[in-house]
Amino acid sequence: MHSRRLSKPDGRALWLYSGKEMKAPANAPSPFIEPLVGRGELRWHPLRGEWVAYAAHRQDRTFLPPPEYNPLAVTREGAPPTELPPGDWEIAVFDNRFPALAPPNGKCEVVVFTQDPGASLGALPLERIALLFEVWAERTRELAAAQLKYVLPFENRGAEVGVTLHHPHGQIYAYGFVPPVPQRMQHEAAAYYRAHGRGVLAAFMARELEDGRRLLYQGPHALAFVPACARYPYEVWVAPTRPVGQFEELRDDEKADLARALKTVLLKYDGLWQRPFPYLMAWYAAPTDGEAHPEWHLHAQFYPPYRTRERLKFLAGTELGAGLFAMDALPEEKARELQAVDVGRW
Repeated sequence: MHSRRLSKPDGRALWLYSGKEMKAPANAPSPFIEPLVGRGELRWHPLRGEWVAYAAHRQDRTFLPPPEYNPLAVTREGAPPTELPPGDWEIAVFDNRFPALAPPNGKCEVVVFTQDPGASLGALPLERIALLFEVWAERTRELAAAQLKYVLPFENRGAEVGVTLHHPHGQIYAYGFVPPVPQRMQHEAAAYYRAHGRGVLAAFMARELEDGRRLLYQGPHALAFVPACARYPYEVWVAPTRPVGQFEELRDDEKADLARALKTVLLKYDGLWQRPFPYLMAWYAAPTDGEAHPEWHLHAQFYPPYRTRERLKFLAGTELGAGLFAMDALPEEKARELQAVDVGRW
């Protein structure tokens, strides 16, 4: 992987990545000249025992602009500057102008998957997806070196999940603490590892393989499936078969197969609805707290909107009020629908 770091006029950083040598520009553009002034804050919730982030400046962020004002497009000669320069780069990462977290509590970055505004992550070649794993690995290393304790790469896709820009992109949130969801995963994984000497997800995947009814992809090094415990219709998990804690631990053959598993899921999602399928994709890696985590198993979880054919059902009383998810469809039913989607060969 080849990379180049640049500085924007407002002081933010920009990283450009490519699988081959690239001619990176000398300067990084920005729609903004003034230094970033909006800063979030954390407040403690005493009843839940967790932090709540506040970032009022995000009210001013760009919201679903027309294509000609796409801030993630490449800057064109004679046009106002965007966030990204021309060049032969393949993936770009830059500091979010409207971060929900700010030092020392955390850091927020934007990850642009492609220069093509009409593409999607699932439409990208396998080599680009594998490159994205390398980019996530490098960003995780750098953020961990800044003493941040947890790094979460994710993608929000579709207006149904709150996307404000349609250009294919994701984000990286790095936290100064381990947030509640991975913290609970960490607690359960550590307890299982102490009791059984193996990871809980590895054991769960073995049961899914034996059952077979919910499998969407099985390759030599990766697996994709609708979990038996799915809380959302069409929820899918994607993971390497070998337990690793971080992206940087993946071998090249594992990255290649994991890319194929991920692409299979994304193509099945779009094929199911014959249009772009909205989802939240979150990648859960081990905490970056400097401790060894043999119990952890890197994986992605997809949370589609709670959707039936033409309507959205939002989380309500039992889910938000009690934290108990109620599903009105069995995981096996939704797995069969996704299994029936032919994604062809690529």
